[in-house]
Amino acid sequence: MSIKKYIKRGVKYVLTGEPINHITTHIVTLAPNELLKGRTALITGGTAGIGLAIAKKFLQSGADVVITGRTNERLASACEELKQVSATGKVYGICMDNRDVSAFSVYIDSISEKIRGNIDILVNNAGVLGGDIKNVTEEEYDQILNTNLKGVFFLSKYFGESWKTKGLAGNILNIASSSSLRPAISAYTLTKWGIRGLTLGLGKIFAPYGITVNGIAPGPTATQMIIKKETDNITFSTNPLGRLVMPEEIANMAVFLVSEMGRSIIGDIVYMTGGSGLVTLDDVKYSF
Repeated sequence: MSIKKYIKRGVKYVLTGEPINHITTHIVTLAPNELLKGRTALITGGTAGIGLAIAKKFLQSGADVVITGRTNERLASACEELKQVSATGKVYGICMDNRDVSAFSVYIDSISEKIRGNIDILVNNAGVLGGDIKNVTEEEYDQILNTNLKGVFFLSKYFGESWKTKGLAGNILNIASSSSLRPAISAYTLTKWGIRGLTLGLGKIFAPYGITVNGIAPGPTATQMIIKKETDNITFSTNPLGRLVMPEEIANMAVFLVSEMGRSIIGDIVYMTGGSGLVTLDDVKYSF
């Protein structure tokens, strides 16, 4: 590396606190397999980040996937990317807003006609950040709660009832957050506490019908939500692992949890934090 680049990193460290060392990582990942062969997954917020990584890994594991997004442009781009992943898996996209609960049945009925089968995996991934209690507006609060929690609640209700009626042994996987280990001082964190509780509750009431509900709670992850991608410096000095979690690592766990290998895990949250979840309430410093 040139001296000029070292100097630039040194200046950046002084200004932002980002370490001078540069960490990238090679992820050990599942080889293509048939763990999800014959199944179809609906992944909300599947156009980027964790949702897109899960969609790719599901395709590589034999499933067909339906991803949702809020803009047709991003949806089309993600679908094209996913079609390059598997020669056999089918890819569908549906422009859907997680806040539009009244239209869920219309969206899902429409896509069910296209796939000519049943969706038997639901991944509740769509979410937005923000809502700090210092400056959140009521409008922003409602947007975050409706996207992150209300949509998850009613989509899970819809599929739970449908699978129960049809006798399908489906899976619901909720993408929570390690922020649910900390006090809820933002609308975002509040929703992730809600997801945590909902996963426990739905896990209990759906289990007798062969429906398995679990969650994954990632820590800081190399996605666009925190302006990181795989080729960037993924150093994270406050994390015992020393780096950000990669979306592919979360996707590997997602395959396990919705496959038959994870059938005995019910109502649980798997924390994938790289150690950043090893905190107590006293670790949080906040002034109002």
